Amino acid sequence: MDLNEWKRFLIPYEQAVEELKVKFMGIREEYIRLEEYSPIEYVTGRVKKISSILEKAQRKGIPLEEIEKKIEDIAGVRIICQFVKDIDKVVKLIRERDGKDLRIVEERDYIKNIKPSGYRSYHIIIKYPLQTIRGEKEILTEIQIRTLAMNFWATIEHSLRYKYKKDMPDYIHKRLLNAAEAAFTLDKEMSEIREEVLKAQEQFEARSNMIAEIFTNIQNLSKINEIKEAGKLYQKFWEIWEEGDIEKLEDFNRKLDILAEIYGAQRLH
Repeated sequence: MDLNEWKRFLIPYEQAVEELKVKFMGIREEYIRLEEYSPIEYVTGRVKKISSILEKAQRKGIPLEEIEKKIEDIAGVRIICQFVKDIDKVVKLIRERDGKDLRIVEERDYIKNIKPSGYRSYHIIIKYPLQTIRGEKEILTEIQIRTLAMNFWATIEHSLRYKYKKDMPDYIHKRLLNAAEAAFTLDKEMSEIREEVLKAQEQFEARSNMIAEIFTNIQNLSKINEIKEAGKLYQKFWEIWEEGDIEKLEDFNRKLDILAEIYGAQRLH
């Protein structure tokens, strides 16, 4: 294939990756709108470079005409989670879609079955039905699900493996194994304090939402002719904020709500 043929060949893969990213980010956004914890932290995706596809085909002895059927990760989507337990939730979400908008071909658990390199991740190979101008086309796609710590390690390991190819020095390999264990230890520690972490995140989010609401209330009140002392309201907010008293902030916000209702009612009469 020449370059133009390769570009045409890869277009459906690029489209599949973009659609899947939108779908999984849509799941995350739905959790957030419902004010629930999302097992999905963020989603990325990529299509393999032509050189990487050819290199893999050569390494595995795959003829060019069979690349589409035998190379499963030309299209790749990566779902990053905060905690190891979140991976199970994401896997369950994908399984629930099996037979609907995707079809699971194979699952590979490299968390329970760690690779010799120290690599940990959960892989799901799917066939994704893509609508093209020439009709429906099933695109083989690899979905990788891993934690932030696993992803950090895998990114570094991939860079080093690319640099050294098959000649990675033993001392670097050993240090990578140690780093993989350290990353997994971090994941275990974070899992053990997961409830505390989630509680802290919820409190932070609630505080952020309340502050946004306070500023919106003051801004709305400042637009009403009867309220000409918005500056004093802002000053009062900063005084309470510096005290760090959440209960006082909540009380201040309730008073702003009452003021908004009073002046809003007056404007209607």
